[in-house]
Amino acid sequence: MNKKRKICVVVTARPSYSRIKTALQAIKDHPELELQLVVAASALLDRYGSAVKYIEEDGFEISAKVFNILEGENLTAAAKTTGIGIIELSSVFDNLSPDIVVTIADRFETMATAVAASFMNIPLAHIQGGEVTGNIDEKVRHSISKLSDYHFVSSDDAYQRVLKLGENPSFIFNTGCPSIDLAVEVKNQPEMDFDLIERYGGVGVNIDVKKPYIVVMQHPVTNEYKLSRNHIDETLRAVSELNIPTFWFWPNVDAGSDGTSKGIRSFREKGNTDNIHFFKNMKGVDFLKLLYNSDCLIGNSSVGIRECAFLGIPVVNIGSRQNKRIRGNNVIDIDYSKEEIKKAISSHINSPKPEYSDVYGGGEAGLKIAQHLSEVPLVFHKTITF
Repeated sequence: MNKKRKICVVVTARPSYSRIKTALQAIKDHPELELQLVVAASALLDRYGSAVKYIEEDGFEISAKVFNILEGENLTAAAKTTGIGIIELSSVFDNLSPDIVVTIADRFETMATAVAASFMNIPLAHIQGGEVTGNIDEKVRHSISKLSDYHFVSSDDAYQRVLKLGENPSFIFNTGCPSIDLAVEVKNQPEMDFDLIERYGGVGVNIDVKKPYIVVMQHPVTNEYKLSRNHIDETLRAVSELNIPTFWFWPNVDAGSDGTSKGIRSFREKGNTDNIHFFKNMKGVDFLKLLYNSDCLIGNSSVGIRECAFLGIPVVNIGSRQNKRIRGNNVIDIDYSKEEIKKAISSHINSPKPEYSDVYGGGEAGLKIAQHLSEVPLVFHKTITF
């Protein structure tokens, strides 16, 4: 009997779990693969919505936990967090001895995964490479692509960009994005078949999901982090003045998230959030159901560019965080302006829902990724020598 190939997937942030969930399940179910799941960084932090609870509820066994987030929510903390991650993940990889390490997207914590695996001569697979945003995340993403051996990209545009980076075409696969797999589930069964407040709690007014509502998810922009308080204030004032029932999600742990969080708390303490209910986090499918049944998503999350395009959900995309990323026709791009935000939300609400787009795939990405991981040769064409 052939020995199973050990696939170590590192999840470093709460959104990364929904981005990789279907691939985790496919790896776990594949007869020739053994899943090693490592949860690290902000994915472990409760105040930003720990992903651990949902990972375990979904039946995945966690092989190791890496606590490496340094407090501060600034650029220095991000750099030091990455350094700590390299140290800690090196020990984890040494203990687990994986055949392939898998890293996801472009967050600063993922750089630690890529560096540790590369310097330990462990083949590295990168999911969602080749995309552009025009900020520091883009530098991280392309750097990880150059450190990676295998590339599971989400679009034709991304495929061509990774190819132009000089990567081996034999190891670039356009699988689509695994998060679209979840969107397919929601499209087939979109009903809100659970009690939102009972399941996830949160704080704020109770909102009837059977009536019109909007959703906000806005993160700080790393290279504009000093302006994060001003940015969130504009959105808060716009949503408050429109007085539409709103579900609002807490930001990621990035440089500037402290300013975003303080802005929300300050606004809430002044009693200006009578139409808003706040959540930390939510399971991927439940979150997409909430979005699917909403009138609009506001903010700067990549879910507005990816899943919302596939589901035909109207999106008001604020600022530069998703700049240059390929998108469907569901997005209105605006600047940080209360009046622009109000105008864009009203425009979406008063217009027919946009057509769906499969620019990021049409489903089955998780199955495709698992199959490729079982078949690719364990080559070390980027072996590091000393």
